[in-house]
Amino acid sequence: MFTGIVEEIGIVKEAPIYRGDRLACEAQKVLEGTKVGDSIAVNGVCLTVASLEDRSFSVNVMPETLRCTNLGRLHYNDRVNLERALIFGGRLGGHLISGHVDDTGEVLDVTTEETAHIMRISAPAKLMPYIVDKGFMAVDGVSLTIVDFDDFSFVVSLVTYTMEHTTLGGKRPGDAVNLEVDILAKYVQRLNERKRQILSFEFLKEYGFVGGTDAG
Repeated sequence: MFTGIVEEIGIVKEAPIYRGDRLACEAQKVLEGTKVGDSIAVNGVCLTVASLEDRSFSVNVMPETLRCTNLGRLHYNDRVNLERALIFGGRLGGHLISGHVDDTGEVLDVTTEETAHIMRISAPAKLMPYIVDKGFMAVDGVSLTIVDFDDFSFVVSLVTYTMEHTTLGGKRPGDAVNLEVDILAKYVQRLNERKRQILSFEFLKEYGFVGGTDAG
């Protein structure tokens, strides 16, 4: 699990587009205390460290991950958001993030309002039911609060610190970003779906709660 509070920006040194399933990143802070087999979120994608060097680490990226995220679009020297897995007992500054990206979205617009940077991002239709006002969304692994939304997109407001210390500061219209909705919202929707299934007309009829009597 992760928090969406990016620890540092890493630099891609080997990209899957050139090396099949291998992604290597230059880093510093996230290497502290990290060992082979540990998890690091790269642009919000939970990946397992396969090897470590003095100032870099490498991971293997599965084909499904390349299809569902923007990692397959990375090139040499691209910047990526990095975060080590959460140690329970510490501060949870963002929200609980699994690192299992739901899909990708596209940056539609970036504007400013005083010191805030307003970013509108498109989202696939299947994710829109999870988007609510003041809810959470992980964008390239960054925990953000939704300030507005419509039928096909949502808006987040970024402070200067986030723009300067994550890759979101360099995003422009047309750029792809990884999206992970709040996992709690997924559980709520699943419970509601299950509740509707249980209380269906067929269920009530089967157990004698509804139904008429035959007239003779």
